[in-house]
Amino acid sequence: MSRAAVAVTLFAVAMAVTVALGVASGRGRVKSLAEWSISGRGLGTLFVLLLMAGETYTSFSFLGAAGWSYRYGVPIFYLIAYLSTGLVVAYFVAPLLWTYCARHRLVSIADIAEHRFGSRTLGVVVAVLATVFLIPYVQLQIQGMGVVVQAMSYGAVDLRVAAIVSFLVAETFVLVSGLRGAAWVSVLKDGLAVGAVVFLAIWVPWHYFDGPGELLNRLVAERPQWLTFPGAGDGTFGTRWYVSTIVLNAATICIFPTTVAGYLAAANPTALRRNSILLPWYQLLLVVPILIGAAALFVFPALGNSDLALYELVTDSLPAPLVALIGIAGALSAIVPMSVFLVAIGTLWGRTILGGGVAGAGRQRSWSRVVCVVVGAIALAGALLYPRALVNLSVLSYEGIAQLLPAVLLGLYWRRLTAIGVAAGLVVGGAIVFGLHAMGRDPLFGVNGGLVALGVNVLVASAVSLLPRRTRTIRIDIALPQPVR
Repeated sequence: MSRAAVAVTLFAVAMAVTVALGVASGRGRVKSLAEWSISGRGLGTLFVLLLMAGETYTSFSFLGAAGWSYRYGVPIFYLIAYLSTGLVVAYFVAPLLWTYCARHRLVSIADIAEHRFGSRTLGVVVAVLATVFLIPYVQLQIQGMGVVVQAMSYGAVDLRVAAIVSFLVAETFVLVSGLRGAAWVSVLKDGLAVGAVVFLAIWVPWHYFDGPGELLNRLVAERPQWLTFPGAGDGTFGTRWYVSTIVLNAATICIFPTTVAGYLAAANPTALRRNSILLPWYQLLLVVPILIGAAALFVFPALGNSDLALYELVTDSLPAPLVALIGIAGALSAIVPMSVFLVAIGTLWGRTILGGGVAGAGRQRSWSRVVCVVVGAIALAGALLYPRALVNLSVLSYEGIAQLLPAVLLGLYWRRLTAIGVAAGLVVGGAIVFGLHAMGRDPLFGVNGGLVALGVNVLVASAVSLLPRRTRTIRIDIALPQPVR
């Protein structure tokens, strides 16, 4: 049996198990929108941990982290820094969001904005903008899985075939089980991902070098620019970019639609606090693909596609069964976050835009499932036909969603904030984000353009909200009883 045949067979078995596990997890249990979108607020600490970890280990962990390390060097550590710092913020923010949403039966960030400001229009705007900025992430996961599967199958599986498989697998269990299916598949995915990362942490340094010590010594001696800011790039990722990006991302991740879905799926706020304590240790495993990207500098010094750094080492040095297992871990690391993105987008539309607010729970769930299919098909078409069209938007995605912070979070802390103020800040902040990118000025003077935009956004929202309100004199005519004569 050829290496490719072994890899493809194991991959097919893994996808069948994934679908079975995801579908079985929700059979007979998903009877409402809350059950479908946030698992009925019933996940304990372990499942919340695995579900939230799914957003840490995406296909980017196996492709982008190693690729950035190969291409730029030390700036990639922003990934670990903001994920861990974000969990410090989440320790305080997540219980607040859970309590507010549980009290008022809310299931998404659009719900939060609509309820807090009493404005359905603002809720719809939040839902539309969140969708625009989430679709590129769905497409990135589809394309990431294609790259992983093609690499692990030694080129036997075409990128387009892998993309279609990822769409079908994710849609199948999402439509049946919703977020609960993603949580159960995370058990399989995290087991394989952690095992793969720990194995590679030992294998790669000792197979290609005499251990991690020699690898680091060679980095210091031969590639010192990879170990200092701004790294080996063109000077874009300096210390100001690094710090400002960590600040922006640490705050934004707490209101990211998929993160909020994970928060609201918890059984209680205590599970979220425990998750914030435990999950930073999980982030440390991201050092491994970063180290592997550095190792690839010496083994394959002229890679055409740096995102393949990890899988080039894997396919070069390991037997087909192990290559397949590591590839399956990478594929599931695309499928799980993709499924959570689809559930989040479906909920935003099914509940806020098409479902008529809080009425008609059955109709809301039906619309949410329809939107999942439509959005998944759009992302799949983009991956197959226009692979650069939506992906270019991904550069804007995090900075764009950051502009929703006043609408989703700041309003819960400051009662004077108004819907008009939030809308004005959102318009200005969004214009700055797009303007800086259009002019090629992000970062601006070394600072992440999204943080600049958010700062102006908050200032405008605050100023408009504090403007004196014009009071209206209301004339009330009261009919007094006539005296008895």
